[in-house]
Amino acid sequence: MQCRFFTYPIFWLGLLSYSIISYGALNQPAQNALHMLDYISVDYPTFVQNEQVLDDQEYQEQQEFSQTVVKTLKTLPDNPEKDILLQQAQKLVIQINNKESGEAITTIANKIHDDLIQAYHLEIAPKNIPDIAIGKTLYQEHCTSCHGVSGNGKGPNAENLDPQPTDFRDKIRQDQRSIYSLFNTLTLGVSGTAMPSFQENLSEDQRWAIAFFVSTFSATEKERVNGKTLWQQGISKEIFTNLQILTSQTPKEIKTQYGEQAQSVLAYLRSDPSQINRGQSPLEFSQQRLKQSLEAYQQNNYPKAQQLAIEAYLEGFELIENNLDAINSQLRIQVEQEMMAYRQMIHKKVSLDTLEQQYESLYHLLEKTQQRLQETEFSTTAVVLSALTIIVREGLEAVLVIGALLSVLIRTQRRDGLVYVHAGWIIALIFGGLTWLAATHFIKISGASREVTEGIAALIAMIILLYVGFWLHSKTYADGWQRFISKQVQGALNQRTLWALASLSFLAVYREAFETVLFYEALLTQVGATGKSAVLWGFIAGTGLLIILSSIIFYSSIRLPLKLFFSSTSAILALLAVVLAGKGISALQEAGWVSLDSVSFPTIPLLGIYPSWQGLSLQGVILALIFLGFFYQNRMVQNDKAAQ
Repeated sequence: MQCRFFTYPIFWLGLLSYSIISYGALNQPAQNALHMLDYISVDYPTFVQNEQVLDDQEYQEQQEFSQTVVKTLKTLPDNPEKDILLQQAQKLVIQINNKESGEAITTIANKIHDDLIQAYHLEIAPKNIPDIAIGKTLYQEHCTSCHGVSGNGKGPNAENLDPQPTDFRDKIRQDQRSIYSLFNTLTLGVSGTAMPSFQENLSEDQRWAIAFFVSTFSATEKERVNGKTLWQQGISKEIFTNLQILTSQTPKEIKTQYGEQAQSVLAYLRSDPSQINRGQSPLEFSQQRLKQSLEAYQQNNYPKAQQLAIEAYLEGFELIENNLDAINSQLRIQVEQEMMAYRQMIHKKVSLDTLEQQYESLYHLLEKTQQRLQETEFSTTAVVLSALTIIVREGLEAVLVIGALLSVLIRTQRRDGLVYVHAGWIIALIFGGLTWLAATHFIKISGASREVTEGIAALIAMIILLYVGFWLHSKTYADGWQRFISKQVQGALNQRTLWALASLSFLAVYREAFETVLFYEALLTQVGATGKSAVLWGFIAGTGLLIILSSIIFYSSIRLPLKLFFSSTSAILALLAVVLAGKGISALQEAGWVSLDSVSFPTIPLLGIYPSWQGLSLQGVILALIFLGFFYQNRMVQNDKAAQ
């Protein structure tokens, strides 16, 4: 434990920030690649027809774009599908060099585009419902000088520009463009044209609003009226379930896949996106992802099937676990086990028939869960208890750790170290709030990133717990406790140890803070506006109970005999290290970072026991290290006594 690196906050803070940002934020190079692919798919058929180049300059630009896509993909983080994406991009370069048909180029460019989004889980939808009226106002302010009031590309400045501004009323061209491609153009601009980037001048919501407004130019009012009638009749509602589908699909793609009626509905929804139920229930999301997972498995795309199965749990079912627990805990356990079994089957590449049977069973189980939740009207008491349970369950580990640390500092008369511990948990709460704020308004933090953050935090905390636990145990056998308190502790609690205590305080709270907010958001969604006050009272009651528990832990510990205090505290910290080892591995397994091989063993969440070889093996190693470390320290003390 001589390495100071692991005990400095800059290390774990940087690592936690990296795990969030790398998974939650839209990757800029990936966004650039999508932007170029959009232009290739739309523009190439215009400039190359029947293996003849109609515009040499534009054709050279298409070649340059395709080569840049390859270079950009090479810079992206490693991913199971990265090699496939590179192969497709290299094939695109060859096809463009060979002047192949526009249809072939559009097909492969769109496939790379869609596969890139899936592979890196890119966020391609607005976080808030766009306001078309604001989009219209912003368009008139920033775009009419070039594109014209009607979007026909004949604004006052248009005739002086080369190339000419895009005509948004060109139905053939615009039917091949998604709203996301329009948003990307506003964000990144178009090199070699008068189209600038509005990333610094306009907010993300404003750019989305303009993109939605511009997308309405290519459809007629008759199409929108027809689409509205169809939508009100319930037609195509199973297609347009969220904003991402609305923003990522082109009118041509919708017509090809679902027919003209769906295309009319798309035209209507583009003009009124508020009609989309972005609040898709977590269970509906789980069912949707499971269906996509099975489809990927049928195509032998096992990594994609596995990732979608993970999302079905993390982004869907996990969000309603607390609510379901309050109604039927056995059903919650059953669904968890079945979803885990489904993921394991994908990992083992079982036969398609076997996976389909598991899928059908799991799908119906989720339907049963949805029905059970809909039939249950939470009583005020049930809501209060559910809200209370969340804060107590998530905060209890943190209370144990922080209570033990505060007691150590007071018993060793090192009150100057209290500021380190208090600073740790206060900063953790602030960062937890900032993380939630960022996830709500700025970036999308996926379920996988949450689990990775929790898993990494748990494993780092495990290391620091072992460090502090061994340090405390080494003081258990010190002779002359008063001499130890007055003299030795001054050197024993050095700067490195104090930073370790601060780090542990931070990690103990931060790993729970964001997840707690997430669970409360899910509960508020479930109970509706009328249940908000009950959730608040449950939170207040749970916080009060946590304060009482922490007080009991603190005051009982400082009254123990000093030798017993050190030995019991070191044992508690060692036990928590074992618990965090299991929870850390389980979180990384849920995120897909660590493989999962189940074993026949009881699940005991309180002790961090989740039956897999990976988790139990690490816990066994940690237990062995603890016993060996304590035995070694005891042996050294006995040898010292014998030498004296």
